[in-house]
Amino acid sequence: MAENESSPPTLASLRLGARSRRKKAPETTLSLFDPPPAPKKSREPVPVKEAPVEPAVWTVQTLVSEIRQRVEGKYADLWVAGEISNLRPAPSGHVYFTLKDRDAQLPVVLFRRQAQLLRFRAKDGDEVHVRGRVSVYESRGQLQLIAETMELRGAGALQLAFDRLKARLLAEGLFEAARKRPLPAFPKCIGLITSPSGAVLQDILRIGRRRHAALNLLIYPAAMQGVNCAGQVAAGVRWFNRNPGRVDLILIARGGGSAEDLAGFNDEALARTIAGSALPVVSAVGHETDFTIADFVADLRAPTPSAAAEIITAAQHRVEERLESLSRRARRAIRYHLLDLRQRYARLSAEQVLARLRDSVLRRDQRIDDLRFRLESASERRLRVAGQRLATLSARLHRQDLRVRLARAGLRLEAANASLARASKLIITRRETQLTHATVRLQALSPLAVLDRGYALVYSAEGVLLRNANETKLGEQIRARLAIGAVSATVTENSKP
Repeated sequence: MAENESSPPTLASLRLGARSRRKKAPETTLSLFDPPPAPKKSREPVPVKEAPVEPAVWTVQTLVSEIRQRVEGKYADLWVAGEISNLRPAPSGHVYFTLKDRDAQLPVVLFRRQAQLLRFRAKDGDEVHVRGRVSVYESRGQLQLIAETMELRGAGALQLAFDRLKARLLAEGLFEAARKRPLPAFPKCIGLITSPSGAVLQDILRIGRRRHAALNLLIYPAAMQGVNCAGQVAAGVRWFNRNPGRVDLILIARGGGSAEDLAGFNDEALARTIAGSALPVVSAVGHETDFTIADFVADLRAPTPSAAAEIITAAQHRVEERLESLSRRARRAIRYHLLDLRQRYARLSAEQVLARLRDSVLRRDQRIDDLRFRLESASERRLRVAGQRLATLSARLHRQDLRVRLARAGLRLEAANASLARASKLIITRRETQLTHATVRLQALSPLAVLDRGYALVYSAEGVLLRNANETKLGEQIRARLAIGAVSATVTENSKP
């Protein structure tokens, strides 16, 4: 009988634990200092005052622990159906996920030992049935389901079909030990039905070379799962039977998988083909814990393909001594197991205490996983903040870079020089235009412009401009300014008005 780690504490221990943690309410007391009673003629009773009763105050830990014990006591073993969401495997081996449906969700924890026994790899979106007990994670005050086992939804229908076919074939005698044939002790050639691309073939080849180098293999390739599995495996069995003398026995080998992957080996037609085979058939399908209809019908069922290769070649390694050794070991194991079961039944209450201790250890493991998740989240958040701060500082440093500032100053200087050049050119152009206009006006007003029309300016020897002939004397030297050049002359005649 497997050890039940989820046994809840008894109701008596729950109640005892609750009373031991509650605060004792103060007792009602009478006042001893009331006024003395009236004289004897007044026989009225002395009034008695009662102290107020303080209400019991629970601590959070005490209340959550009380709720956890009561919940575990009431919901100790149940099945819950839902969809897996937010699956988080922890480094410790525990698996955490949320089981949800359309209207609600429930946190679930699958501890390491139970997770290792799963026959499929769970993932988000899987529809499953989970068996376990409801508990409360005290550190967060959170309701959760502690899972003991889990199976894909629909596996129950496959199991029902398996049981029905098994019962029908058992009633027909296809599983009888009397009809099973012994394997040849030293086979020369084995007809192997398996997938040529799988690892099973390589394992069998490796063991065959090591244990029986002269052994030959004749491989019939077939699909080991899916809708074509049963038909192709049955075709392989028929092919080897139609070619007698080629092989000494038939080995059907496939690695482990889920119930859906192994469903092809639970086919009735395949089972009847194996039962009708003239050659001995060895079934090595799945792991040691996997059982199919083909295993029950075959002449020998091997726990794994590697074990099948060892069994077939066992004659090279003293079969009888090994079988006797295994028999002794099995008997010792059975006796030890029976003794252990008797002792465990004898100290059932001690087992409950151990179960509670294991629950406490598992809860602490869950607490460690929770703290690890929080630490990872905090580390990622701090790294993200530090990265943002580094990017901000880098941008600020880039803006304060001397090369960048010099480049910007150079651009501003070039722009200023270009603006200055444009302003200077504009001012010079304006000044040249003004000079040109002034020159034109000056030339229009200049007396020299009159000279261009044939007039002349006459100056005395002292350089005084002469305007009247009376200002000259005969024989005096005078100078005339023409439009182009000047001439000197002597006054020979002076005509007075």
